[in-house]
Amino acid sequence: MPNHLSIPFKKTYSCPIPIAARDYIRDHTEDHPDAYIRDINQWKASRDIGTGGVLHADRINLALKYHAQLVFILAKLPPDINLEFSYAHAFASSLSSLPVTMRSIAFERASVLFNIAALYSQLAASEDRSSQDGLKRATAYYQNAAGVFAFLTESALPKLGPFVDSENTPSDLTEHFVRSLEWLMLAQSQECVWQRAVADHYKNSLIAKLAAKVSSLYNASLLSIRLAAVDTRDALPSNWIPHLEAKHYHFNAASQYRKSVDELEASRYGDEIRRLMIAEADAKKAFNIAKRAGVAQAVISDVKSLLDVNVPAPSSVPAIQEVSMVQCIIPPGLRDPKSVIGDDRIIFAEMLGWGARKPSVGRDIYNNNKGNLLQEKIVEPAQNLNDEADKILQSLNLPSSLEALERPIGLPPSLLKKAEEIRLEQGPTKIDVYLDDVQRLSRHVLGILDEAMDILDSEASEDEAARREIPMNRPPSHEANQELVMKQQRYRTILTQAAESDELVRRKWEEWEDQISELTRHEDELEALVPSSTVSMTGKAVSTSQTQIHARTLRGLLESLDDIRRTRDDLVVRAQRRADGDDIRPKVLAAAANLEPGIEMSAVMFEDVSDNELAKYDKFIQGLTEGRKKQEELLSSIKSTNDVFIQSRKQDPAVKDREQALQFLDLAYSHYREIIRNLDEGLKFYNDMAGILTNFKEACKIWSSARSREARLLHRNMASLSISDNASDESHEVPTASLPRPGTQKKTAGIPTLSSADWEAQELAPPPTKRTDKTKHR
Repeated sequence: MPNHLSIPFKKTYSCPIPIAARDYIRDHTEDHPDAYIRDINQWKASRDIGTGGVLHADRINLALKYHAQLVFILAKLPPDINLEFSYAHAFASSLSSLPVTMRSIAFERASVLFNIAALYSQLAASEDRSSQDGLKRATAYYQNAAGVFAFLTESALPKLGPFVDSENTPSDLTEHFVRSLEWLMLAQSQECVWQRAVADHYKNSLIAKLAAKVSSLYNASLLSIRLAAVDTRDALPSNWIPHLEAKHYHFNAASQYRKSVDELEASRYGDEIRRLMIAEADAKKAFNIAKRAGVAQAVISDVKSLLDVNVPAPSSVPAIQEVSMVQCIIPPGLRDPKSVIGDDRIIFAEMLGWGARKPSVGRDIYNNNKGNLLQEKIVEPAQNLNDEADKILQSLNLPSSLEALERPIGLPPSLLKKAEEIRLEQGPTKIDVYLDDVQRLSRHVLGILDEAMDILDSEASEDEAARREIPMNRPPSHEANQELVMKQQRYRTILTQAAESDELVRRKWEEWEDQISELTRHEDELEALVPSSTVSMTGKAVSTSQTQIHARTLRGLLESLDDIRRTRDDLVVRAQRRADGDDIRPKVLAAAANLEPGIEMSAVMFEDVSDNELAKYDKFIQGLTEGRKKQEELLSSIKSTNDVFIQSRKQDPAVKDREQALQFLDLAYSHYREIIRNLDEGLKFYNDMAGILTNFKEACKIWSSARSREARLLHRNMASLSISDNASDESHEVPTASLPRPGTQKKTAGIPTLSSADWEAQELAPPPTKRTDKTKHR
C-alpha cells in the first residue's frame, strides 16, 4: 500500500459537440448555427486538451481554462442541449466498467473539476518528499486538490442534482464521497507539514500537535466516506478504507508518543507512561489493520521497571491540542473564470444568454409580484371599502328607511334589481351545487393525503419485514420519513381549518336560506311580502318641508357614494385589464443584453426591471387612496344627515314595518353575495390543494421507491457476501479437480462486462442524494 493515496482521473469519451450545438442553436435561438462555427470548434478543441487526463503540471492551466469556458457556456446554453457526456467512475475496476452518461453540461463541468483535483493529487503524490522542496510542492498541491474538491461541492454538485436519476448515478460525484476526498487531501498535506517538522527537529510538543491534526483529518475523511451510500463505498479499492483507518491510528500514536517525550522532559512521568501506552495500543491497531506499523513502538516495560509511579487513567490524560498548518486553497481561476481565459476568446460570447431566452425568466417573478400587488393593493382594498360602506349603511337602515318614505307602496328599484339578479342566477340552487362541490373536493383532497400516507405505511411495513431478515445499516422508516410526515401534518391541519370554515358557510346558508329564497319570487309576490305605508307627505308645513329637504340631501349623498363605488370598481377592472395584457419580456431581453458576459442568468437578476414595471400600477393604488378619503367624508355626512332625517320625519309604525321588511330583504341579498364569494374561494382553495397534495403524494412514492430499491440492493449485497463466504469455506475441502475451469465461474462481485447478460436483470442502486428522514406513524 502506498504511503499516500492519489485520486485517479475520471476517464471520458468523445461526444458530438458540433452536431448537438448546431442543432440547439438552430432550433432554440434566433441565430444561425454558421455564426458560431468558430465557437463550436473552439469548444471541441478545448475539451480535447482540457480533459486529457495527462499527469503534467502544464495541464493544470489547460484544465482550468476549459472549466472557465464551461462556466461561460452554461451562461449561454442550458445544461441540457441533447448532448451526452460519458465518464467512467474514477475508481472503475476495469476498462469494461459501464460509464455514466448524462445529457448535462453541468455533469461535464463537475467531472472536469473532479479531474482537476485528481491532477493536483497525482502531482503531489509524484513529488520526492525526501527533500524540503518536494515537501513544499506536495503540501501546496494537496491543498489545491482539497480546494478544488471544496469548490466542486459548493459550486457544481448542487446544479447536478436535477439530472441525476436512480439508474444513472455518478457515485463519485456525491457530497459525502467528495467531502471524504477533500479531507484526505488536507490530511496528506498536513502530513507533509508534519514530516518537515520532524526533519527540522521541531519541539516534540509542536510535532505532537501537528500529528494530532493529521490523525483528525484522516478520521474526518473516514467518517465522511462511511456516511456515503453502500454502493459508493463499495466502488473504492479494497485497501482504501483500511489505509485511512491505519493512518488515523498511526498519527494518533505518533502524536501521543511525541507528547510523552515532552511529558518526560517536564518530569510528568505518569502522563508519559499513559501516553506511551495509548501510543502502543493505537500503533497495534494500525498494524493489525494495515499489516504494517505506523511508528516505532515504545518499550513500556523498561520504563515501568525504572519508575515506580502511579499510571493515571486514559481519561485523565489531557487531550493534545491540534495545530492545523493547511487549508483548502481554491485556485483563483475557479473563482474568477475570466482571469484564466487570457487572450483566448470566450466561447459564445456574442450569444444572448439562454436564461434571457427562456419565456419564463424574469416574467415569473414579475407576474408573481404583479399578482400579489393587484390582489393585496387593489382588489382586496377595493372589496374592503365596499364592504365597509355596506356595513355602515346597513347599520343606518339605508337606503331602506329612505325608500320606505319615498315609495310608501311598491318596491324600490334597487331591491327589484337585486331580486332579479338572484332569480337569474338561480341563487338557492347555485349555492346548493357549490356546497356539494366544495364537500366533494374536500373529501377528494383528504383522500389524496390518505393515499400518500398509505404509501409511507406500506414502505414502513416492508422495511420492518426486511429488518427481520437481514441487518440494515440505515435509519428505520419511522426516523427516515419524519420530514414527509411533518409536512402531512401541516397539510392535514390546513384541511381541518378549511373544513371548519366550510361548516360556517353551510350554517350561514341554513340561517338565511328562507330569506334568500324569498328574493327569487316574482315582483308581485315579493311586493306582497313588504307592507305598504299610508304616510302622507302633507303634514305640518315646517315638518313636511324639513323632512323632504333632509330626504333629498340624504338621497344625494347616497348617489355620490354610488358614484365613488362605480369609479372604484371601474378602477379595479382597468387594473386587471392592464395586468392581463402586460408583457415584460422585451424589457427583460434589453436588460439581459447589458449584463456581464459569462453570468448565469436567473429571474432574480431582473427584479429591478420588475420593480420599475410595477410602478405603472401606482396610479391605480393612488386612485383607491383618494376614493377612500372621499368615502370616509361622505359616510360621515350620511351619518349626520340620517340622524336629522330620522328626527324630522313622522314616527309611524307602518313606516317602521316597511323599513324593517326592506332592510331584511337587503340583508338577505348581502348574505347571498357573501356566501357565493366564500364558496368561490373554497372551490379555488381545494383545487389548488389537490395539485399540491398530488405532488406530495408523488414525492412520497418516489421516496418509497428509492427506499425499496436500496433495501433490495442491501439484501442482494448481503446474499452475495454470504455466498462468497460459503464458497471460500468450501474451497478448502473440495479437491482441485472438482474446481470449475477458469472463465466458467459466475462473478458475484464487481461490475459485469458490457456484453454480460447480468445487465438485463440487474437492479441499480437508489440515487445517492442526501436522504431526508421521515416517520411511518401519522
